[in-house]
Amino acid sequence: MTDAYTTGIAIHDDLRDGESLSGAVSDAPMRTRTLDDAYPDWHPAPDSFRGMLRLFIYREITGDSYRSLAQYQELADAFGLHHIPDESVLSRTWRNRFNDEVREFITIGAHFVVKEVHDRGPAIPAVRPKDEVVDHETESGEDDSKTERKFTDEQIHRTTRLARNHGFDGFDSGRAHNTSYGDTQFFELQTFMGMVGCGTAQGASRFQYRRGEEYGPHGDTHLRSVKQFESDSLIDGFDAASDRLLSVIAEETSFRRPVTVAIDITTVPYYGEVEEMPMVNGMRGEEKRAFKFATLSIVGENIAFVLAIEPVRESSAWDKNRSNQVHQTVRRLVQRAKKHVPIETVLCDREFDSAGVFQALTNLNVNYLIPTRISSTEREAIEIMDEDGRNVAVEKASIDVESGTHAMRFLYVPSTNGDGTAVFATNLSVSPDEAESFCRRYSRRWQIENEYKSIKNDFLASTSSKDYRVRLFYFVFAVLLHNIWRLTDFLLKAAVDREMDYAPVLTAGECVELVSSGLIPTD
Repeated sequence: MTDAYTTGIAIHDDLRDGESLSGAVSDAPMRTRTLDDAYPDWHPAPDSFRGMLRLFIYREITGDSYRSLAQYQELADAFGLHHIPDESVLSRTWRNRFNDEVREFITIGAHFVVKEVHDRGPAIPAVRPKDEVVDHETESGEDDSKTERKFTDEQIHRTTRLARNHGFDGFDSGRAHNTSYGDTQFFELQTFMGMVGCGTAQGASRFQYRRGEEYGPHGDTHLRSVKQFESDSLIDGFDAASDRLLSVIAEETSFRRPVTVAIDITTVPYYGEVEEMPMVNGMRGEEKRAFKFATLSIVGENIAFVLAIEPVRESSAWDKNRSNQVHQTVRRLVQRAKKHVPIETVLCDREFDSAGVFQALTNLNVNYLIPTRISSTEREAIEIMDEDGRNVAVEKASIDVESGTHAMRFLYVPSTNGDGTAVFATNLSVSPDEAESFCRRYSRRWQIENEYKSIKNDFLASTSSKDYRVRLFYFVFAVLLHNIWRLTDFLLKAAVDREMDYAPVLTAGECVELVSSGLIPTD
């Protein structure tokens, strides 16, 4: 620790003298007599130990990701390196070449510089925000036992591998067993592509470079194999993978109790021709086009996990599809999800406001809470409430459709989005005194928006393919990788008896680096 602070002090002194950040890190004295290089002398790694130390100190000061750091090749000369390695080498260096003492040396020295720059200057735009390196609870004098538990890379890597190993077995392309590449090799390539954020050709090339041409399939071979998966087999494979992943935590009490789930529809934009593209859907009120996927996810203070996926096929001007039967989509999602966990309540948005959906959920013996569209009937009820000086009301009603009938209620409560009244439909018996607090459950649905953002930004591989089989395969695997991330986070919390709240302790980016690097052998 003393050596780390000495390095940090020297870097800050050089910065105050007008030196650039890379120059200050390059020139700082670095005592490494207590630090061990885990790579032996005969190891083929071409990067010097001291050079990599300086590079990682620079990264920790700036907060750059491995991917962005690899783009700054001009740093190589400053730190005595032949070149700046790519993200997979950087990730393996941090986990495998650096032990706990080396990582602590880097973190202490770099974080000292960040705090000094923000507290005493000079202003260095490249330095990360101080909030990212300060433990606010410890600095404010709170008891150390209340601070967030930090996990070692070994714990995270071991748990991530455990989760990843339960993800692939449910998928079967039906290809002959004597083919050049097994299904697992295609799944590994798809995982790698999704996690490094590239398309098929580039992803296959990069994967072959790391694993060898004989191991990894070419991009065109990968696409041909992906097209052999029928839509139903992909959905069945996802269900099997979900069952295997959830079996890891089957003993957790939070999963023996009925859970709250949310159903929603997300879009993946499409910019090509739409002729003979029945699975491409129009966007309401716009010229945009997109593939649509419905999902059912666990929400609330529990593991954020997608339990079921359903492709959405709607009627469009360029095809002869019938209008989307949304109640059928809901029924299929809930039926599959109930095979994995007991469900108490289903939350949907106004897109699912229909008598058919209400009855389908009731027939499945689950509760629902769904906001309704404000029509003339609701406006009249709200006017009467205003005249009576009430801000909450409950109206009894009944649903009577071909698939059945049931009693339900409309709940009129103050809107959480501003002035006015929101109306919710439910099949539960809720009194006026309970209505407002009951409707607050709907706020849990916001989690699904973050979920979609992570799936599409962190785990979905790029493609311009018009073939729907490719699009569905890519989306299903993106959701699978998201589930692996959230399961890993759950296991890490369970290992230290941590409260199971929504906020992850392992970021999606960290999971990306760990799982993708786990597909590649060490140097």
